[in-house]
Amino acid sequence: MATTLITGRPWRVILLFSVPLLIGNVVQQLYQFVDTIVVGRWLGVDSLAAVGATGSLIFLVIGFAWGLASGFAIPTAQAFGAGDARGVSRSVATGTLLTAATSLILTVLGPVIARPFLELLQTPPELIAEATVFTQVTFIGGSTIMFFNYLAAIIRSIGDSTTPLVFLTISCALNVGLVILMVGPLGWGVAGAAWATVVAQAVSVLLCLGYLWRRLPVLHVHRDDWKVDRAEVLEHLRLGLPMGFQASIIAIGALVVQVALNTLGSEEVAAYTAASRVDSLASAFLASLGLAASMYAAQNLGARRPDRIRRGTIQALWMAVIASVILGAIMIAFGEPVVRLFVGDGADHVVDLAHQMLIINGVTYTLLGVLFVLRGVLQGVGRVLVPTVTGVIELIARVVAALVLGAMWDFAGVAMSNPLAWIGAVVILVPAYVAAHRAFARMPVEPIETTLTTPIPVIGPTEGSRMVDAVFTAPVPVVAPRLNALRLPRLSRLPRTPRRPR
Repeated sequence: MATTLITGRPWRVILLFSVPLLIGNVVQQLYQFVDTIVVGRWLGVDSLAAVGATGSLIFLVIGFAWGLASGFAIPTAQAFGAGDARGVSRSVATGTLLTAATSLILTVLGPVIARPFLELLQTPPELIAEATVFTQVTFIGGSTIMFFNYLAAIIRSIGDSTTPLVFLTISCALNVGLVILMVGPLGWGVAGAAWATVVAQAVSVLLCLGYLWRRLPVLHVHRDDWKVDRAEVLEHLRLGLPMGFQASIIAIGALVVQVALNTLGSEEVAAYTAASRVDSLASAFLASLGLAASMYAAQNLGARRPDRIRRGTIQALWMAVIASVILGAIMIAFGEPVVRLFVGDGADHVVDLAHQMLIINGVTYTLLGVLFVLRGVLQGVGRVLVPTVTGVIELIARVVAALVLGAMWDFAGVAMSNPLAWIGAVVILVPAYVAAHRAFARMPVEPIETTLTTPIPVIGPTEGSRMVDAVFTAPVPVVAPRLNALRLPRLSRLPRTPRRPR
């Protein structure tokens, strides 16, 4: 199903779009819960710490690839919002080729750099063997992870956030069964946990491809679409590379945090790993809201509705603040018993450290909610420079916390890296969005009044609220130069349709 985000009450369509994303994030985090529990209880605390020690390195590489894939989907969303059927298919072709090239590099280079980088991170000697195996297997199967993220992103770009949820749920359920089988009866150790993810993601890629072929003709790529030109490649890279670099910059900060943790000991690494799992689950709604705001802004930019971007952003911020307060209270009150699920009995020190980190994060969740929404909106309208700069600010904040505060207060100092990073990012994002907000106010509003010669077929809800079989049509946009947003050369040469008198 596809849906347009350019009609209906902004808060409602954003919320409805974000709910499947939230459920998908929760499902994925629940899988990671099970994965962590299986590794921690079946293989022991050292194996749990070994898997945790790989997190920053994997995030550095996989996070860059994921950011690229998400950025490649933004032109697709903007073309869909503009009603440009050919622009959608050419965007899909361009993104697919770039995703394939990135996957090849990841698969070849990832396993080679695994052990040297883990040693550079001062991974404890007793953890290095298992950490290397887990990282190498993850990189070998990195193409499946990246392609699933890309396919899910382009499906979401046309307003369908439910179908990726279905495939993700299937993948996670399969993942849980495989990790129990491979770590337990088959005895493959931490490698089994990594292979379970790779196999499950491969299945989800096949499911996405089958769905695209049968149900979403708007995303079909034709022979001529594969002949991408330099301008299209550069446009996708303009949006994808900053998002990838942003994730990598954040990951570098996480690497510094990992080094500081490794010098503290295995218990601190295990505590940080367990607390991060709980924190990721708690912040899943905020992340989903940010992604929904990004797709919402992209479609409405293509549809020439800056007024809806303004209203939607404000309403999304209110939802993020309310959710942040509730989530923070829950983490502070119930974080400790949840952490005990990972480590079992006899690890009270690990539990205490993990709960300390959850308290530090919980009281500052409001900053995280604002960060996700503002960053998502700016990325959705093509203003990718500021979100990239905020990644640099986060890097500096995390390095300061890990090296300076970590030396002063040990684990508590390292745990402060997240709130400091969020503060630094929000300080930059707020004035940047205020400037964009004012720019939106000066743009002319051109609501849906005309149709293209070749309409985009959509099966499903057209307003996010009612189920119909419909044909989605939208106006020909003229992208405002002041927004520094997507440049669509084919659309910009089309004449502007006269506005209907009001």
